[in-house]
Amino acid sequence: MLAFAEKVVSGLDQLDCIVIGAGVVGLAIARALGQAGLETVVVERNAHIGEETSSRNSEVIHAGIYYPAGSRKALSCVAGRDMLYAYCDSHNVPHRRCGKLIVASSDAQVEKLDAIEEKARANGVDDLERLSKVQALDMEPALNVVAALHSPSTGVIDSHAYMLSLLGEAEDAGVMVAFGVGVKSIQPTGEGCAITLEGDDAPSVRARIIVNAAGLGAVKLAHAIEGFPRERIPHAYLAKGSYFTLSGKSPFSRLIYPVPEQGGLGVHLTLDLGGQARFGPDVEWVETPNLDVDPARGARFYDAIRRYWPELKDGVLAPGYAGLRPKIAGPGEPDADFVISGPDRHGVPGLINLFGIESPGLTASLALADEVAALALSAG
Repeated sequence: MLAFAEKVVSGLDQLDCIVIGAGVVGLAIARALGQAGLETVVVERNAHIGEETSSRNSEVIHAGIYYPAGSRKALSCVAGRDMLYAYCDSHNVPHRRCGKLIVASSDAQVEKLDAIEEKARANGVDDLERLSKVQALDMEPALNVVAALHSPSTGVIDSHAYMLSLLGEAEDAGVMVAFGVGVKSIQPTGEGCAITLEGDDAPSVRARIIVNAAGLGAVKLAHAIEGFPRERIPHAYLAKGSYFTLSGKSPFSRLIYPVPEQGGLGVHLTLDLGGQARFGPDVEWVETPNLDVDPARGARFYDAIRRYWPELKDGVLAPGYAGLRPKIAGPGEPDADFVISGPDRHGVPGLINLFGIESPGLTASLALADEVAALALSAG
């Protein structure tokens, strides 16, 4: 770590940009900054890219259906979806535009489909198709369905391949990425910020622009910024989601989502690029990070899944993996929007904080990166 810091500061007064966090959003930001001609370094506390939220999700390319109209989530998801498909096509990133069905499994849920469709159209999602029971069963005969919405713009992606591609392009643009490098504190200098790295006698590294894209650690890192207004820092919550995998072949060729429930989108069925089905996530609010999957939670999965797939057999679900979402709204509260907070909002020159970048952060990553890069260029 000390050698890295000495290498970075050697012969330099200060860098243009430092991005903290090498998840999918941090990598997309670093790529955008490097390609804009800004001398950029990424610091990541873990040993590899995307070890936290970015590697423990459903790998779904979202259409932009569920978010409040005009929100940053809605705008960045819809724009980012199109950018991401184009990127995958041009960079040979494995993906599949498989589509999904949002399923009403009872008459009481049909009205909710109307609200979902209305919200989606307000967000610019104009390709949703309303399906009758017969039409839905023609697509997916194994369903218990009264009516459904078909989203042809939903897909799946190899998220690791995508992050590797972003990393390669960032490095081609001159971006340096340092792993195993934690940040102890940030000190505003009036013309940017200085970062003190973790470790004994570690020197400070200065940059005109600091981007806090630390994901699960973003709120904690904001508290380590000297003199930063505390009223501009949201409260951090951790929402754990567990996934279970299906043994054997899935009868479905598309993603299957139930009508959303409070706190999440329900236990939905997703497919990886090999066709393996997995179910989740559920929502479990936790105080400390814990990525173990409790096999006992499987009983709740069976109950939830059988509402839309009644033929699910006993004993075919196995614990898969768990992920954590960096929430900034707690249990029972309305979902919070993505927060990108620059100097115009908090008054610290050169500092850009990203808070609450959970789902659909993967889908929105390129759009969010463009927004942050525009902020950085205007601040510089």
